[in-house]
Amino acid sequence: MSENTQRTAAEIKAEYTKIYTENIKREGADKLLDYLTNKSDFFTAPASTKYHCAYEGGLAQHSLNVYSCLKAYLERPRVQETYKVSGYTDEQTALVALLHDICKTNIYRVDYRNQKNEQGQWEKVPFYRIEENLPYGHGEKSVYMITGFMRLSREEAMAIRWHMGFSYGDVNDRNLVGKAFEMYPLAFALSTADMEASYFLEGSC
Repeated sequence: MSENTQRTAAEIKAEYTKIYTENIKREGADKLLDYLTNKSDFFTAPASTKYHCAYEGGLAQHSLNVYSCLKAYLERPRVQETYKVSGYTDEQTALVALLHDICKTNIYRVDYRNQKNEQGQWEKVPFYRIEENLPYGHGEKSVYMITGFMRLSREEAMAIRWHMGFSYGDVNDRNLVGKAFEMYPLAFALSTADMEASYFLEGSC
């Protein structure tokens, strides 16, 4: 289990909450934030078991990283002028980025395994494992959870649903990803931001 040496979970939570409350104003947003804060482990959960942001507060940090990447992508002149992708509001950008992975709340558990230390002695070390309590997929689970609190536009829902892009394993899913990207540019933008965050910002997590 990696340790976040940069910022504490409390600092990450404060930044996330500030961006969320300043940008997401639609009906039900306050109730969803209350759920994330008081009824889930969103602000203490990792973003993965061992790959990226696998530390306490990592899920919220990953969401912030995706937010910064998505904002930067949508502000690129080439994206706006050549691709004609523009017009998304600050609320839409914050919403899809900050909430795309809430499907990961309440699924990580800390367990222990035996491992040799540098002295060659066995010791118990903690690690994260997944215990899924709502087997509803990944992106579709996030959409399902969000819409229990507030409405999403079709494009917002598509962006969150397909944010994993072509990494979905089923060939039918991959065909649908391409169609979604053609029809909903925000879906492609969010997927790109998610990959940028995961592979470039979080490679050393």
